[in-house]
Amino acid sequence: MVGRLDLNTSGLLLFTNNGDLANKLMHPSSEIDREYAVRVLGQVENEDLKQLTEGIELEDGFAKFSRVTVGGGMGANRWYKVVLKEGRKREVRRLWEALGFKVSRLIRIRFGEIRLPDKLKANQHEYLKPGQVKLLLDAVNLKG
Repeated sequence: MVGRLDLNTSGLLLFTNNGDLANKLMHPSSEIDREYAVRVLGQVENEDLKQLTEGIELEDGFAKFSRVTVGGGMGANRWYKVVLKEGRKREVRRLWEALGFKVSRLIRIRFGEIRLPDKLKANQHEYLKPGQVKLLLDAVNLKG
């Protein structure tokens, strides 16, 4: 399995029998994008978004999102899409919590060039197409 999701996170998981591929995709030095849809409780200001992309010192080191975009929503909960290059334990939640926000929903929607298909429901799966596998192999400089 490539990466992991904690108990309160849903979304894209990749499974492979290629250990080299899995290790390289997960290693921070590969700088593979991980994108999440995040529903945040609280009034997020532009300054908060700026701080999230400039970085915050967490208990296990410096962390930041490489990109944050507004995803919509009304009321107390708003959706954002965030991208980071590594996946430390609960990193997305901890970044938001460091600024006093509560993450009420977290869904991994992309890992590298592989997107979670809209039509795929919880507990369903689909096999990657050969071109998608090649994208993953190319991203970490492995031969197919």
